[in-house]
Amino acid sequence: MHAELYTDGIEEITVSGTIVRVDLVSLSPTERDANNVPKRVFSQRLIFSVESFANSVDVMQKALQGLVDAGVVRRNPAESHNSASGSRDALASNTRPLNVSSNFR
Repeated sequence: MHAELYTDGIEEITVSGTIVRVDLVSLSPTERDANNVPKRVFSQRLIFSVESFANSVDVMQKALQGLVDAGVVRRNPAESHNSASGSRDALASNTRPLNVSSNFR
């Protein structure tokens, strides 16, 4: 049996030299914000080389495209914005703000 990890999302991605750190978060079962929504709390960190991170992003983009093609996820062009690498569409089902690292502001 292999260990499995569940995450509710990514809080921050930090690039330092040739190392990329991805901070994963989970929704707290006990802590709530002012709107009574569970707080996102740090749970674990993934550490990649830049090359392995880039390869992982490519794999995730292909998986996302498969979900879009299957109709599981819809892209919302009204919320698209431009980045240095072209335009990137926000997911229509995502009601929270996109995860943004201070490294990319």
